[in-house]
Amino acid sequence: MAENFRPSDPGQVLELLSWAAAETKALEIRGLGSKTGYGRPLPELPRLDLAALSGVTLYEPEELVLSAGAGTPLAEIEALLAAENQQLAFEPPSYAALLGASDSKAATIGGVLACNLSGPRRIARGAARDHFLGVKGVSGRGEAFKSGGRVVKNVTGYDMSKLLAGSFGTLGAMTEVTLKVLPAPERTRTVLIAGLADGAAIDVMARAAGSSHDVSGLAHLPAAAAARSAVSYVSGAGAALTALRVEGPGPSVEHRCQALRDEFSAYGPVEELHSTNSATLWREVGEVALLPGSDSVLWRLSLAPGEGARAVERILAASGQNAADVLYDWGGGLVWLEMPADAPGADAVRAVVAQGGSATLMRAPAELRARLGVFTPQAPALAALTERLKEAFDPRGILNPGRLYEGI
Repeated sequence: MAENFRPSDPGQVLELLSWAAAETKALEIRGLGSKTGYGRPLPELPRLDLAALSGVTLYEPEELVLSAGAGTPLAEIEALLAAENQQLAFEPPSYAALLGASDSKAATIGGVLACNLSGPRRIARGAARDHFLGVKGVSGRGEAFKSGGRVVKNVTGYDMSKLLAGSFGTLGAMTEVTLKVLPAPERTRTVLIAGLADGAAIDVMARAAGSSHDVSGLAHLPAAAAARSAVSYVSGAGAALTALRVEGPGPSVEHRCQALRDEFSAYGPVEELHSTNSATLWREVGEVALLPGSDSVLWRLSLAPGEGARAVERILAASGQNAADVLYDWGGGLVWLEMPADAPGADAVRAVVAQGGSATLMRAPAELRARLGVFTPQAPALAALTERLKEAFDPRGILNPGRLYEGI
């Protein structure tokens, strides 16, 4: 059995990675393990467990800034912010349940940033990396680094926060992170339009996104997905639902919701969800809780919003499938597509997104993730850049080797 390490402070992380670099000992970097099933599977390696690097080290609500150990549970940070009526505006989802983790609250802030995870509000407030102000950590060379800080500013050299966001622990082990936080909205409501086909729903979401109503969430739930919601009106609608979220001061939210209802009432029956039901629905959308979640293969497609429904049609036609479970987020730019594990869909998915977009094999057996690869293959120039970055930060390949791409 591989030996595991659980450092209790950044100094021990530095010591361990210095030793690993000197001995060329590859390590699996992880926090609470909620994303072990995300990315290419690793061989059995000694584990560098960063979960003990936990706790908020700085929080200044009036300055809208927070620093915490990379192993701090996301739920702990969100509870602290909620007590001050603040939030992480990029709405980080926990994929613990989606990926089969035993603890649905096992996500850590370091894991969220390492995977650059953003929820439905991304269309309005940006991605996780846009709120990532600073980082402390240790590279695969066994060298400590610090980048950024409590304010956003331009610096020479690498922007480490942006570089590490989405690196899946292949460039460095983060020990502390600093984030921008924002006030939570006073009121949240969601306008629902019933009965739209996927293509028509994407057109409606595009119109809403281009309006002056400052929508902060745009999702389309085909009838089967809507029926799985814990919100009784959504599950009992008996039809597909297109959701338009509005947040902000109370009078403004009421005005904008009414304007959206007036504008789109001709498309189908229009209803409205208020605070608690809105929060439940958007959590379900962000955590992909409205798909069956069985033994099926789950793809995460990032596309031009207007291409979402057409891309799904082309994938189904090319793979010989009559139907699949689908959920559209980000106005149609993020498509969750669930297909039977034995469906010949991988080539079809990759061929369609090669025309513009990317496809991530989000959930599948380890053998399938290893054989097919998880992320869209990189163009030669980008692959060369990825290799140079890996060489710069982890020349001996000791950090999560192969987690992103084979050989990286």
